[in-house]
Amino acid sequence: MKRRLGLSAPTSPSAITRSFFERDPLELAPDLLGKVLVGPHGSGRVVEVEAYRGSEDPASHAFRGPTPRNRVMFGLAGHLYVYRSYGIHWCANVVAGQDGLAAAVLIRALEPLTGVEVMAIHRVAARDHRDLANGPGKLCQALGIDGSHGGADLLAAAGPVRMVDDGTPPPPSPTVGPRVGISVGTDRPWRFSVPGSRFRSRPVPVP
Repeated sequence: MKRRLGLSAPTSPSAITRSFFERDPLELAPDLLGKVLVGPHGSGRVVEVEAYRGSEDPASHAFRGPTPRNRVMFGLAGHLYVYRSYGIHWCANVVAGQDGLAAAVLIRALEPLTGVEVMAIHRVAARDHRDLANGPGKLCQALGIDGSHGGADLLAAAGPVRMVDDGTPPPPSPTVGPRVGISVGTDRPWRFSVPGSRFRSRPVPVP
């Protein structure tokens, strides 16, 4: 049985509203940098993301329209879209844009904040603190996010997975580069990260 950690989530001096997520994913993605993702095992600051634009993006799961797998992407912004990559790793996405128009931002890497000891239990392959959540599959394993959390409202105060703002602003000039781990749409510079962060995924984005 997995251990649970009684977390005291980072205090939010300015509440995140639904309208924050109801934007084009290319606008939302860089603004997610610095926000805090809270899961069952701990929390981490977002340091790397990728934007996916639905029907006009061949790399998006929503490119060919709604399916039982991607239906969350066509719903209200600010919810969690979770999918299994290559049948192995869970990956977490923030639904963006307007209701009915699928778009999402993949959370690629986090800087662990709370629950580090519990994260380490579930990330036995991690070499050090920096390796706990420096990848989309790694961060879901570290925070305890899986398919059961698909559709979770990230604004729900008592929700199992939440997004909070502790006052840390996004970088004024994030590192921008092509998305990775995909076979189409690889030329689009829709990957954003915190410059110089030691917690980014591999390969480290190059400006």
